[in-house]
Amino acid sequence: MRKFLVITIPIVTLVLFIFVMESDIFLKRPLGKNDSIPESINAVVNDIQKDDWDKAVKDTNNLSDVWKKVVRRVQFSSERDEINAFSINLARLRGSILAKDRAGAFSELYEAYEHWEDLGK
Repeated sequence: MRKFLVITIPIVTLVLFIFVMESDIFLKRPLGKNDSIPESINAVVNDIQKDDWDKAVKDTNNLSDVWKKVVRRVQFSSERDEINAFSINLARLRGSILAKDRAGAFSELYEAYEHWEDLGK
């Protein structure tokens, strides 16, 4: 029995760790109605294209809230640099929207989208 436990426990532990580290593909998917990062980014892009800066501020706050939900799920299976880069893009996006800088806002949004795509690769 002891030999069985000595072999089984490390194998099960390793399989569990591998599963957690590779689970980002499933955890990036939306689990509810309002936790889709790509949809939130598209909403902000549409607001900026229409020059609706007040709605862009609201949708950016919504994007930030969605990111806070999603980052809890993917933090163990993704690189910390990608997570930090996405958060920095959100901060810069807020500044660009505050300054009503379309080019800067689009740049930050598309860079954030690229970080989202690279998350977990």
